[in-house]
Amino acid sequence: MTVDPTVLSFDSLAVHAGQAADPGTGAVIPPLHLSTTYVQDGIGTLRAGYEYGRSGNPTRTALEEQLAALEGGRHGLSFASGLAAEDALLRAVLAPGDEVLLGNDVYGGTYRLLARILGPWGVELRVVDMSDLDAVGAAIAERAPKILWVETPSNPLLRVTDIAGLARLGHDAGALVVVDNTFASPALQRPLTHGADVVVHSTTKYLGGHSDVVGGALVLSDDALAKRVRFLQFAAGAVSGPMDAWLTTRGIKTLGLRMQRHSENAQAVAEFLAGHDRVAKVYYPGLPQHPGHDIAKAQMWGFGGIVSIALADAASARRFAESTRLFQLAESLGGVESLVNYPDEMTHASVRGTELAVPAEVVRLSVGIESLADLQADLEQALTAL
Repeated sequence: MTVDPTVLSFDSLAVHAGQAADPGTGAVIPPLHLSTTYVQDGIGTLRAGYEYGRSGNPTRTALEEQLAALEGGRHGLSFASGLAAEDALLRAVLAPGDEVLLGNDVYGGTYRLLARILGPWGVELRVVDMSDLDAVGAAIAERAPKILWVETPSNPLLRVTDIAGLARLGHDAGALVVVDNTFASPALQRPLTHGADVVVHSTTKYLGGHSDVVGGALVLSDDALAKRVRFLQFAAGAVSGPMDAWLTTRGIKTLGLRMQRHSENAQAVAEFLAGHDRVAKVYYPGLPQHPGHDIAKAQMWGFGGIVSIALADAASARRFAESTRLFQLAESLGGVESLVNYPDEMTHASVRGTELAVPAEVVRLSVGIESLADLQADLEQALTAL
């Protein structure tokens, strides 16, 4: 079956894009291709374009087609991790002396890559609150960056940025606009349709969705940029392996259903926590009092599965994070199981002491697909123990 991504709805694309039945056997699930090398029909005459596992693999190709269809882009590229995807994009675009204008509430690994790996190479970095378009405009007026880089919703304070507004500012200055769509996933938000140039994913999170595979992805429509990034994917070699690609593809097929449940549970958890006397503040764009609620409502189809909270102080936050039972204390997010994370000493430890530092009283919850009653009971017992 040939899939037309302009005709099918999201859930149908998630199941069928890149997933044509095997022509030889009729297998509904395309086979997992583990081979590292491919027989050539003649010297330089490649069968279906494959020669060596680093340059291409049919299982990875299927995933890349699936990713491009879901995000509405022409090109999908799959990598060994989200940071590998970011690194390939940054090196394809930047040269020493170029600058990245970065959101001030992003994943600590992104900041670390820019500040500690690319910084010594000569890449400049400035930080701004991307949810404040006036501040972004002022920063651009001061000096035009090569890249505008934003997460929306952001990690872990769930700031929401107007993607269309940001894209206008960036494009007027000649900047490439990159959106990390990991928290929302294409089930809830498609940044390319709002004017972004490139979408970045840690596919480890919601796309894989089961905490059993590490990966990353880029989706874009610019042919020339895609060619440059694909060269780096091949030349530097940080590609996703076939089993990783296959697991990610399998996870994506239920993405729409999972994101609906994640969002429903997270909304209810956020409302429960917002009314709790032990919680000082709740960060969740689904709450009407969230400063980015209206923008999120306009550019997203749901508010996602991440809820962050501020407790009375750092000691309370640590005790809470170590007291939950169903919410397991762990890095990462986006799996079917609920996780609790203390960003200051876990996911965002690399930005402590910088302007991206996460307040020490903040805890991040990745709300899974378990029974809502069980999740709320677990949060209640942990809060009562404070």
